[in-house]
Amino acid sequence: MRVHILDDWFDTLRGLPSFQRMADHDVTVWTDHETDLGTLARRLADAEALVLFRERSKITRALLERLPDLRLISQRSVYPHVDVPACTDNGVLLCSNMSAGAPSYAAAELTWALIMAGMRDLPAQMSSIKSGRWQAGVGKTLRGRRLGLYGYGRIAKTVAGYARAFGLQVHWWASPEGRARARADGEVVASSRQCFFEESDIISIHLRLKPATQGVITGADLAAMQPGALFVNTSRAGLLEPGALLAALNAGRPGKAAIDVFDTEPLTDPADPLLSHPRLIATPHIGFVTEDEFDLQFTDIYDQVNAFAQDAPIHMINPEVRG
Repeated sequence: MRVHILDDWFDTLRGLPSFQRMADHDVTVWTDHETDLGTLARRLADAEALVLFRERSKITRALLERLPDLRLISQRSVYPHVDVPACTDNGVLLCSNMSAGAPSYAAAELTWALIMAGMRDLPAQMSSIKSGRWQAGVGKTLRGRRLGLYGYGRIAKTVAGYARAFGLQVHWWASPEGRARARADGEVVASSRQCFFEESDIISIHLRLKPATQGVITGADLAAMQPGALFVNTSRAGLLEPGALLAALNAGRPGKAAIDVFDTEPLTDPADPLLSHPRLIATPHIGFVTEDEFDLQFTDIYDQVNAFAQDAPIHMINPEVRG
């Protein structure tokens, strides 16, 4: 099959063991990010299969209608960036392994790194010593403080394990179903949503972005946080009410945020009001950006391509395309 892979910004995939699974296909790897519809359609004009790099590119009806040879889109995890009805209308099968097994340890580890960086103010300390000023301010010890985890899923549970190793108290908030699972597992669930935000020294969000969770974290939630608290988001920017985080930082509640996700990605404007905020620690959506995680994820993706080529597709999202 003629397979096109989008958005491999650092040309990483061809050097990973999993790429050998594509040996029987004619593969084109695009190492930049193209947003112009016409240019993207011309690039992909001969594609029979399209491999997506998470949510880096939006697959719209307008694009699909200009790709007459396309029959398969292969990716991993959630797919808010893909117009599934348009895929079905154009005879394109979407396959996505929803990764029901192990958590993303890469994302959990980055979450922990941001917690450490925020509580010890590592970016400011590093900048200070490199500019010849030695120390810059005073950080906070983790042991004995309270970590609030919003969302009772695999990544949050992994972060909870790290937190307990560092001596933090862990409490939870989630959907009613998530809170029920947490209580059944013997976890401490906050007595109310208000108390969850008020009583946490650190809050970290671990939810999938879907219609029910869009904007689930409101400005009022953030305003309830302590002035010295840290807010962490390595999930999706759309989980927050638009503009809520910037307004909260400007108001001083919470006192600091550490995030890996933005409403617009890639975000390359250093003057962006949120990105340039003095109390924001930011990374460029690298929660899943490790060689190990890529190899794991793309093994699944390539297996989907091969299964389709053998007329035995797996992980079908819109199986009605098959008739």
